[in-house]
Amino acid sequence: MTPPRQGKGSQVSAEDLDPPEAEPPTEAVTPEAAEPAPHASVREEAAPADPEPPAETAEEEHEPVEPAPHELAPVPVEPGPIEPEPEAPPPPPPPLSPPRVEPPREAVVIPFRPAPKPAPARRPGRLRRIISVILILLIAGPPLQVVVLRIVPPLFTELMVQRLIQGYGWDYQWRPLSQMSPALAEAAVASEDARFCSHHGFDFQAMQAAMRHNERRPNGKVKGGSTISQQTAKNVFLWPGRSYVRKGMEAWYTVLIETLWGKRRIMEVYLNVVEFGPGVYGAQAASQHFFHEDASRLSAAQAAHLIAVLPKPLSWRVAAPGAYVAKRSRRIDGAIGTVRDDGLAGCVGR
Repeated sequence: MTPPRQGKGSQVSAEDLDPPEAEPPTEAVTPEAAEPAPHASVREEAAPADPEPPAETAEEEHEPVEPAPHELAPVPVEPGPIEPEPEAPPPPPPPLSPPRVEPPREAVVIPFRPAPKPAPARRPGRLRRIISVILILLIAGPPLQVVVLRIVPPLFTELMVQRLIQGYGWDYQWRPLSQMSPALAEAAVASEDARFCSHHGFDFQAMQAAMRHNERRPNGKVKGGSTISQQTAKNVFLWPGRSYVRKGMEAWYTVLIETLWGKRRIMEVYLNVVEFGPGVYGAQAASQHFFHEDASRLSAAQAAHLIAVLPKPLSWRVAAPGAYVAKRSRRIDGAIGTVRDDGLAGCVGR
C-alpha cells in the first residue's frame, strides 16, 4: 500500500497510517462535497471525526489530506469596490496680501544724509526762554515805561488812537504844569479827587461810598471811586473798558506812578492827556478850542467849565452846556476857593 501524499506542512495522525478495516463502499466524494461550505465556520471544520471513520478505498487513499483547521488557506475574497476615505476639509486660504513688487535689479545709490538733531530735546529750553522773556516784560516793562514817561511827555494814548479811528479827529498839545492856570489843578481836585494829596493812589473811603451808592441804585447811574492817579494810569498806559484784567494792571501802574512820578507829575500828565471833548486832549488844546485862550490865562469859572465835562466828554459840552453841566460847573467853581484855602492841592505846587 502506497503511503498517502502529505500536503505541504500537513501532519498525519497514527490512525491514518494503520491499515483501514474493510468498510462498505461509499459514494465517491466529489470535490464540491469535499470542500467545506463557504459559510461554514472554523468551529465546524475543527469538530472531531466519528469514532469509527468509514473505511477508505484505495482510490481515496490517494486523496490529499486536508490540512488542519489552523492551517487552512485564506479563502479568496473577490475584490469589491473600494470606498474612498473621506478627505479632510481643505485648509482655509491664506489672507490676501498686496502683490510684492520686486525691486529693480539695478543698483540704487542712496545719498548719505546725516540724521537731523533731535529737536524735542531743545524745545523745553526754548519754551522756558519764551516764558522768561514774557515774565521779564511783564515785571520790568511797566517800571521802564513809567521811568521813561517821568521825563518824556506821552506821544499818544490808546484812547486817542481809538477816537481817531472813530472819526473824532486829534487835537493834542502838551503844556507843562507851570504854564497852566492854578485853577485847573484846584478844579480837578475839587471835582475828581478831594483827597488827592493825602492818599497813595487809592481812596478807599471813596470806593466804599461808591459801592454803597451803586447798591442803593442798581438801575441808576454807576458812580466810580477812581482817583486822579488811577485815571492817569488808565489813560496813559491802558485801554478803555471794564474788566478785571485791566483793573489789575491799572492798580499796578498806579502804584508805580505814585512811587516814581510823584503828585506833581501825575497832575501834569493828567491835565495834558485827559479828553475834554471829541478829539480834544489836554488843557491847552481845550482852552484854545473852547475859549480861544492860553491855558495859563484861564479863570476859575472857565477852568470849572472844562473840568465839569470830564466824566462824559462826548455827550457833555463845554460851550453851550445843558442845565446839569451848568449846575455842575457852578458847584466846582464854588469849591475851588475851599480847596485853595484848605491847601488840598498844596502837593501840586507851582
